Amino acid sequence: MNILIVNQSIVDMLASVFTLLTAVVEVDGTRMSSHSVYDQFLCRIWLARQPLFFFLGISIFGTLLMALDRYVAVIHPIWQNNNVRSTLGGKDNRWVWKTKKPK
Repeated sequence: MNILIVNQSIVDMLASVFTLLTAVVEVDGTRMSSHSVYDQFLCRIWLARQPLFFFLGISIFGTLLMALDRYVAVIHPIWQNNNVRSTLGGKDNRWVWKTKKPK
């Protein structure tokens, strides 16, 4: 459970930092060219806010995993003590990070 909380905190911090950066930095897109790699990055990633949606999606999955972990702990405590590791997050966190990739 602690790994899930740490993962959630890191993801929420990154989403907050990206939100602050996009609010502070204004980009004038009138002189963008389709041949510049920087302009392509700026248009597809920064202006579309892809990292923000990436972090928010991971945050939702992390919250879902924590809720599922707490559900099992409350409803089936004996089964959880016998079958679930105390750090239910090692493999689960890697799954969350790998499945939610920006397109």
